[in-house]
Amino acid sequence: MAASSLRVLGIDPGLTRCGVGIVDVDRSRRANLVHVGVIRTPSDAPIGERLAAVAEGIRAVLGQHGPDAVAVERVFAQHNSHTVMGTAQASGIALLLAAEAGLPAATHTPSEVKAAVTGYGSADKKQVQAMIARILRLDAPPQPADAADALAIALCHAWRRGASAPGGGASLTPAQRAWADAERVART
Repeated sequence: MAASSLRVLGIDPGLTRCGVGIVDVDRSRRANLVHVGVIRTPSDAPIGERLAAVAEGIRAVLGQHGPDAVAVERVFAQHNSHTVMGTAQASGIALLLAAEAGLPAATHTPSEVKAAVTGYGSADKKQVQAMIARILRLDAPPQPADAADALAIALCHAWRRGASAPGGGASLTPAQRAWADAERVART
């Protein structure tokens, strides 16, 4: 990794499937894939065992790849309270592990992440997967969608952090430009 790159671990929290993706993003906002995967736990296992398995998987990725920051998809209200509870618990584990590792951590909403990578905050999963493949110059979209979502979260975080730095508005992709414009409108 070049000294001017930012390495971000993106986490799409979940108990059954927890997406993890790491990207290196340089000052020109060019991104390179470092790692992508999914931590899986059986739905019939006790909750404590499932959370421990998610923690173990995240710890392994942190230890193996040494990210500079962690970004987690922000939990939003769903109709299925059982699903949102598991997602919130996995999110808490991810944020705790980032704090224990001394890494800055942030959360990003699903629409914020979609807007960052596609230019459209209501993009569907296939659109996000296609853009991730294009941005990272991959032969095929990452599978399953949780893996692509983790990479999208990491990219969103890296680009947002870069956009707040002096001169960070230079060399934006059209999707990034659309997102930045939407952010400015939302702030006013």
